[in-house]
Amino acid sequence: MPNSDSRFANLAKVKLKNNSKQKIKLMKYKVALHQSEEGFSVWVPTLPGCCSQGETEEEALANIEIAIREYLEVVMEQVGDATLREVEVAV
Repeated sequence: MPNSDSRFANLAKVKLKNNSKQKIKLMKYKVALHQSEEGFSVWVPTLPGCCSQGETEEEALANIEIAIREYLEVVMEQVGDATLREVEVAV
């Protein structure tokens, strides 16, 4: 599997619709991809518990995009009307 970063696979690009403004926001997440005899498993290190799988790399990446969207929808429901802030961290 060709990969410029040995720890992570391609970035999953996810389009999210903000219900209040109906704008689409594009977010990128690094995903970890593991190939086995059964196919590919994929997970998002920055979103605990967000994982998926597929018979091919392409299928696994398509499935993780769906999982990320659903994960973030649940998070936004749980946040409710709390005040949100962004924090920038240098790594």
